[in-house]
Amino acid sequence: MSRSPRRRFLALTSALVTALALVSPTAQAAPNGNVLGYFVQWGVYQRNYHVKNIRTSGASSKLTHINYAFGNVVNGQCVLGDTYADYDKFYDAASSVDGVADTWDTGALRGNFNQLRKLKRLHPNLKILFSFGGWTWSGGFGQAATNPTAFANSCYNLVNDSRWAGVFDGIDIDWEYPNACGLSCDSSGPEALTRLAQALRSRFGSKLVTAAITADASAGGKIDKANYASAAQYFNWYNVMTYDFFGGFNTNGPTAPHSPLTSYTGIPQAGFNSAEAIAKLKAKGVPASKLWLGIGFYGRGWTGVTQAAPGGSATGPAPGTYEAGIDDYKVLKTKCPANATIAGTAYAKCGSQWWSYDTPSTITGKMTWAKNQSLGGSFFWELSGDTTNGELITAMKNG
Repeated sequence: MSRSPRRRFLALTSALVTALALVSPTAQAAPNGNVLGYFVQWGVYQRNYHVKNIRTSGASSKLTHINYAFGNVVNGQCVLGDTYADYDKFYDAASSVDGVADTWDTGALRGNFNQLRKLKRLHPNLKILFSFGGWTWSGGFGQAATNPTAFANSCYNLVNDSRWAGVFDGIDIDWEYPNACGLSCDSSGPEALTRLAQALRSRFGSKLVTAAITADASAGGKIDKANYASAAQYFNWYNVMTYDFFGGFNTNGPTAPHSPLTSYTGIPQAGFNSAEAIAKLKAKGVPASKLWLGIGFYGRGWTGVTQAAPGGSATGPAPGTYEAGIDDYKVLKTKCPANATIAGTAYAKCGSQWWSYDTPSTITGKMTWAKNQSLGGSFFWELSGDTTNGELITAMKNG
């Protein structure tokens, strides 16, 4: 016996609601003019850079977003990377954002998470995302992509843990690199990022879901390895890592700026520049409003260099404060002042060392370019590289 029309209508309505519930919502891009900075959890150790420094440098009034780096990905799940720095480190009144000391009360939140919570109270419009992965911790994303729903659930539960409720406004995925090689190689296929993004969007709803992505626009390079256009519908935006194209990791050179805006005659690798990366992503169908331009608050350099112009040979990476071949802008501006530019970025030869990095002037140029490209914003790696009065972030914000 057939069901009544009303029952059939109710059954169809129920099925439609169920089907719609299974469809992940697409994500809108943020309005233009955004400035995002990475805060690294390990900066509280040797670098002696704390959340309070974001405020004293003036950066907190210029930032629209902060990415907190990093959480790890282990066994297909989001996990904390450094629990001491994250929520346990004690801050006295003098080192605290708001001048109020932490307590040792049972269950009291301390560490970076508490300091970020205090920073948000002082700057209510500031949005903070928890970033997972990075160069060192991207190896777990391949396994996560085999069960995206379980991954997304673990991330949501961690980001929104009741102990630090309200600190984070969303999640950022820094997978280096989907279906390509970084520190290790991934072979999860071109649609793995899309599956991960769809699951995250479904779980996080209207909260921010973003990703840091490759800027390798070479033919058959990393941009071609994953379907960034398909995944973009689920992300609010992409942070395009338009830096680290060249550096002392190529021991013998040739010397080249690590963050060229455009190509130039003699560039060591075609497709390794910001303009071609943005153009390729646009051509694949990623909206300009979902592309944010990356700036490095550091330089990369070589030693054993005799040629002042780019393209010279070297004997190895230049000595750096924390790591060979790399140093902060705040160090380099005095140690090896930039005196020339190429492809929209600066460089200098000091003795046998050759360094390239962005300055307030070259950042101003890059911001003008980004605005003319209708990009959604810009971001930088990372806060501790700037001067104590925020020279570089000021140039970004003013641009």
